[in-house]
Amino acid sequence: MRARLLAVVLALCLPCAAQNRGLTIAQLNQFLDSETQFHHPDKQVAAFLKQTRLSERLDDTTLESWAGQFHLGPQTVAALRQLRDRSQSLPAPPPRAIPEAIPSRPAPSPEEQKAILNDVQNYALAYSANLPDFLCIEKEIRWQARQSAEPDWRQVDELDKRLTYFEQKEDYKPFLYNNRPVAGRDLKSFGGAQSFGDFGSMLRQIFEPSSHAEFTFEKWNRLRGRYTTLVFRFRVALENSRYQIFTDNGRFITTAYHGTVQVEAESHKVLQVSVVAEDIPPDFPVQSASDVLDYDYQEISGRQFLLPLEARIVMTGEGMMSRNEKHFVGYNKYSADTSVTFDLPKTDCTDPKNKTLKECTGHP
Repeated sequence: MRARLLAVVLALCLPCAAQNRGLTIAQLNQFLDSETQFHHPDKQVAAFLKQTRLSERLDDTTLESWAGQFHLGPQTVAALRQLRDRSQSLPAPPPRAIPEAIPSRPAPSPEEQKAILNDVQNYALAYSANLPDFLCIEKEIRWQARQSAEPDWRQVDELDKRLTYFEQKEDYKPFLYNNRPVAGRDLKSFGGAQSFGDFGSMLRQIFEPSSHAEFTFEKWNRLRGRYTTLVFRFRVALENSRYQIFTDNGRFITTAYHGTVQVEAESHKVLQVSVVAEDIPPDFPVQSASDVLDYDYQEISGRQFLLPLEARIVMTGEGMMSRNEKHFVGYNKYSADTSVTFDLPKTDCTDPKNKTLKECTGHP
């Protein structure tokens, strides 16, 4: 299970590995970039790299540049050095294209900023109403660590949910827990850190007039190497906030919050939202909370929609840290006659724990 997410990322991004030809240097760079974004433990990434083959030569300059760029841990660097040593007889990679730099542009004028934010507000407030009915799978991996400046994250569990969006309402139904089928269980029964409102509610709450959010232009940016964006900082005061944090024992608080929105330069649509809670009372079990939600274009019934791509939620409290990673995959149009089959793992009937299951006995 610990290497499952790494295997999924590699299978999706690096198809030539499955054909046993080994990874190119560009593909290995892509893999390390992905692992940096998802903050996988140093030991886990290193273990995966030890099983990796290359099809091109890895040199010292590239290795050292990755170590600084991606802030790699010592075990990952050691595994890369082993890859370097094993690859010395392989051909050199082709020259890399120079990546496009972050746009150097003057800040928009106050009038232009006001017009852009007005476009963004109109988009945000109409976002949910403009989405089609759809369903997808939300894959959530949850991690914990003792509170530290350099936490040693350990995976706690993995929860797969069937997410239906129908008539502007989200419905989550778990179907796998730690790769085993579950049925009829409520999300709250799994405990641990959870978050809701990944589609339209976070966006709407920031931009609705009653929030009185204060926006400040920060910079131009290049997001995920593909999109030119404008980054705006914002803050919502406590008296206007609906940002709430709940605990397992039923306690909850509302806090002020601040964060950033990254807006696509041409369309003025939101591609990323980050939120950080402010001034949490010292006696509350959760002492910090932050969310980052990324959107990207997904095709449903031949049309492109900006839909959640992934989310990262980090909380601290009582000496512990939790991190949730969500990945949204398999978007499809939803209708009354939609039929979806999930690829569930086959039950191991040789396991004594499963001897009474319907799959193994043949009886209901």
